[in-house]
Amino acid sequence: MAGLGYGIFDTAIGRCGIAWGYGGILGVQLPEAREIETRKRLYQLYPDAREMRPPVNVEAAIEGIAALLRGEASDFADITLDLTGIHAFNQRVYQLTRAIPRGETRTYGEIAARLGASGAVHSVAQALAHNPFVIIVPCHRVLEAGGYADKISPHGGVISKRRLLSIEGARGSVASKTLFDVLLPVAPPRPQG
Repeated sequence: MAGLGYGIFDTAIGRCGIAWGYGGILGVQLPEAREIETRKRLYQLYPDAREMRPPVNVEAAIEGIAALLRGEASDFADITLDLTGIHAFNQRVYQLTRAIPRGETRTYGEIAARLGASGAVHSVAQALAHNPFVIIVPCHRVLEAGGYADKISPHGGVISKRRLLSIEGARGSVASKTLFDVLLPVAPPRPQG
């Protein structure tokens, strides 16, 4: 890796960004509504990074991300991520998430159970909500119980999990919460009697 850098690249869903450092890839940013917003987000996250030509490992990641977003198979197993400063629990979540095959999904509960921490569903959800390595660590393949696919990491730009899973040709049903599902948990209880 040569210095702290970033690059913007074309994909089937828009212009994405990627940042890297000496230890590997620091983060991936899916497209925002406009390229300038994608660039702004990268600058906010990595203010010391400079736009430059990506090294070989990063170029391989870019090609893989572009292929996956065209609906083609991609293998990110050899892509080096810079996990400096990432909590050990989150690293374990990312490692398990990277192993989910294209077109398949898991739930937060299944990931927590695989970690031997079945009560840590919320912690798994939080780890994936802060996933800086979108697509390489395919957090879009991890859903809420019930198969809900509405949320994605802030690095997801304007793209939804549902759209990413559709591009991948995910098997099974992917649900979206209805207004009733969203409001029910926050609605005050009705008085009885």
